[in-house]
Formats: sequence, C-alpha cells, structure tokens
Amino acid sequence: MTNPSADTKAARFRFACEWRTDGTPVAQPRVRAVARGKHASVYDPGTANAWKAAIVAAGERHRPAAPLQGPLRVVLRFYFPRPKRLLRRKDPIDRIAHTAKPDADNLVKAVLDCLTGAGWWNDDAQVCDVSATKWYVNKGGTPGLIAFITQVEQPPEEGYL
Repeated sequence: MTNPSADTKAARFRFACEWRTDGTPVAQPRVRAVARGKHASVYDPGTANAWKAAIVAAGERHRPAAPLQGPLRVVLRFYFPRPKRLLRRKDPIDRIAHTAKPDADNLVKAVLDCLTGAGWWNDDAQVCDVSATKWYVNKGGTPGLIAFITQVEQPPEEGYL
C-alpha cells in the first residue's frame, strides 16, 4: 500500500538537493556609483566574491546538468560565528537567533546571484518561494550556509505555510 502524502510530495517536486558551505556568510554589497569627469558609472565592490565562489564550489556536485526550468523553492540557513559576548558559560549551547547585520535579504541576494551565474537556473526570478534564517552557531560549531533547492511542479495546497 502506498502512502498518499508521499505520492503528493513526489508529484510536486522534480529536482531537490541540499548542501553545506563552510565559512562566514557575506551579504551582497550594494552597487556603487562614481562620477569620473563628465561620465558616471556603476560597479560592484566585489567584497562577497570569495564567499560566492565557496558557495558555487560546495554546490557544484549537486548542480543540475541543464539549468532548472519553472518555479523554484530555495531554503537558506545562514550560520554566523558567535561573538565573545555569547560564549559565556551561562549562554545556551544551541544556536541563537542572529538579529544583527547583515540583513537576510542581502545574504539571499548573494546566494541567488552566484547560483544564477553558475548556471543553476536562467534567471533568479524563477525562485518563487524563498525562506532564509540567520543563526549564531552552536558553541563549537562551524559557521556557514545550508542550502536546499527544489523545483516546484505545482503550487502548494491552500492553507500551506
């Protein structure tokens, strides 16, 4: 006898993968504008390039052979090193919510931009469902990113959260 909920889940997702990238997460920097004489130009400061390269390298073995098509769901969990003020004995051993900068939306933008450039999909506008959380790591844990990407076949049922 088959599990009907498993059949429903299988019908909704065609591609799914999960991987971890070690390192301290870095947000996508804002584009900068500069005026040189009578000309203005914009440039990317490139401060997140090493982090983006680490994400691409860690996810390379999971990358699909051809760019993903259709709507996508991306779940990102960012883990930051604990500051010394949270390493006291009385502080919890488990992860703690990270409520400081960088902003979650800028962290997500860096991940989506580098995966678009690496050929995971044609345009990050295909990502219709994004979830991002920021945490300080467990005591003794390793900072980094856990990424989960699925290709969504159909929209979830009404009332789905």
